[in-house]
Amino acid sequence: MGTQGARATSASAISAERLQVGLTRLGDISTRKMFGGYGVFEAGTMFALVDSQGGVFFKVDDTNVERYEEAGSTKHGRMPYYRVPDAVLDDEPALQEWAQSSIMVSRNAK
Repeated sequence: MGTQGARATSASAISAERLQVGLTRLGDISTRKMFGGYGVFEAGTMFALVDSQGGVFFKVDDTNVERYEEAGSTKHGRMPYYRVPDAVLDDEPALQEWAQSSIMVSRNAK
């Protein structure tokens, strides 16, 4: 996801596929092209996005935003999504933990 009219790069497709495969243990994970990137969903609820350049962002609220801020993550525009640190993306158990937290945020926001 990015600015309207932006075109997805191969990096965005690779990141989206990597998330889908790496998070299958958490439930029904799917992706969908959106605004030059991808939305990432669990059971139809969006909890993450991949921007047009392949950056991965998870949904946050008051329950999990502090961990992103402490890691120096940046916010995705005005949306409640923060960039997932590279160290987390490279550590499957940590990635699953951070994703599960964002899945709960998304479910609670409904």
